[in-house]
Amino acid sequence: MREIGTTGMTMMSILLLCLLATGVQAADPTFFYTWDVSYGTISPLGVPQQGILINGEFPGPNINCTTNNNLVINVINNLDEPFLLTWNGIQHRKNSWQDGVLGTNCPIPPGKNYTFNLQVKDQIGSYFYYPTTGLHRAAGGFGGLRVHTRSVVPTPYNRFTENEFTVLIGDWYTKNHTELKKQLDSGSLLGKPDGVLINGKQGKPDGTGEPMFTMKAGKIYRYRVCNVGPKNTLNFRIQGHTMKLVEMEGSHVVQNIYDSLDLHVGQCYTVYVTANQQPKDYYMVASTRFTRTALTSTAIIRYADSKVPASPDLPMAPVGWSWSLNQFRSFRWNLTASAARPNPQGSFHYGGIPINRTILLVNTAHKVDGKIRFAVNGVSHVNPTTPLKYAEYYGVPEKVFNYSAGDEPPEKIDNITLQPHVINVTFKSFVEIILENHENSVQSWNLDGHAFFLVAIEPGKWTAEKRMNYNLIDAVSRHTIQVFPNSWAAILVTFDNAGMWNLKSHNMERNYLGQQLYISVRSPARSLRDEYNMPDHALLCGIVADMPKPPPYSS
Repeated sequence: MREIGTTGMTMMSILLLCLLATGVQAADPTFFYTWDVSYGTISPLGVPQQGILINGEFPGPNINCTTNNNLVINVINNLDEPFLLTWNGIQHRKNSWQDGVLGTNCPIPPGKNYTFNLQVKDQIGSYFYYPTTGLHRAAGGFGGLRVHTRSVVPTPYNRFTENEFTVLIGDWYTKNHTELKKQLDSGSLLGKPDGVLINGKQGKPDGTGEPMFTMKAGKIYRYRVCNVGPKNTLNFRIQGHTMKLVEMEGSHVVQNIYDSLDLHVGQCYTVYVTANQQPKDYYMVASTRFTRTALTSTAIIRYADSKVPASPDLPMAPVGWSWSLNQFRSFRWNLTASAARPNPQGSFHYGGIPINRTILLVNTAHKVDGKIRFAVNGVSHVNPTTPLKYAEYYGVPEKVFNYSAGDEPPEKIDNITLQPHVINVTFKSFVEIILENHENSVQSWNLDGHAFFLVAIEPGKWTAEKRMNYNLIDAVSRHTIQVFPNSWAAILVTFDNAGMWNLKSHNMERNYLGQQLYISVRSPARSLRDEYNMPDHALLCGIVADMPKPPPYSS
């Protein structure tokens, strides 16, 4: 850690740090990034507001990398408050120290920096990064992350497209993040967003404006689409064109053709689009789903040398969540592909693995002292000043939190408890997690550190008999799951990645107000075979700041 303005680390010292830090493999290529995080004035909806920029960009810069690459990202915090980034969907094998959430990392103080050391492993696909402190995601600080296949690994589609485009869609508020935070802290929810953005811009279907992307007639293009917004499911479609879905959240899928796709908060899809229509302009469209009044944004896709404006008649979004449920049921894992598949839990025979434990999680909303809080099984998570992972590593968890049984909710949830919410799970156990939604809104959940098999989503309440309806053959392996109103979803996951992992609502206000928990996965042996040591350059905070560091894990 250093003060801003002092002499920067030399490339040699950065390289040494990379090689010594946890999880970085010297034999694989390493790429270095320096990111300056700062405030800046942006006007994505025509109203000037304070945004969070990375190297002066909104959205932040794209990361292009290849499987097994090491990424060394030096994040310099020039904000006036602590800041932290997470890498949505990147699994950090044996390395929750790089997860970038408040349960595993101290936030970067103002005027300081922190270097993340990541390695992307067998996760060919489309991802994004975003801030996890406060409501920073509502101000920016997010960007795309592409993981390409190595040349020796075949893919079930042509990897050599004419071009590829990252498309970050999301709803947006014109209030800055500090105003939104005050609103939640006062007991009010955020309410309806003010608009929808596509790559930080809101377009209007009036035929004017510069194209966001250009295509050549007859060529094939790869679009990497992610919902980075704070609240709403969005439907994505391209006027006059169909989309071939080839990948979602690190897994190759059966290549169905779609006119439009629902992306729930935090989800990413890769689609192939063939420029096989009349050469002219066309609209890319993103609009909110399950809202009383839809918010819509457009961007222009121009065929090369086109001078014909796009038609103002936009393709319509589907209606109702049953359509979205049926679309989910059409998603299937591509069992003929050699990659991408979850590693190392990538078994085509997950349906035959005995379930060691079933955890039923129910989300609820209650008022505490007149202010709304969201909870899981009656507990609304509160982040302690000492990261949960630090407390475990230093051997003082009892001073920071208590483990919860967490296997099922109380029979009746009349009130909720505000405290750190941590569930202890046996290392390498195969666990069934049921997410049950008793509310009238669509939920979106994300699990860090692991890919899981999303085997069922159904209306009503879950019972053991519902296992008869599970897809135990070709459910897609992924890390984000939607749960429709008054419905449940079931996932199967092998907790073979030691660490402290965040299971959270991707809805920003729900996450901030407690709808999340942590899953502690501890190896019985303090061994580097199972988990890396705390990085030597880790930021320290809370009760461990002045404690001697524990003996390191051995090999």
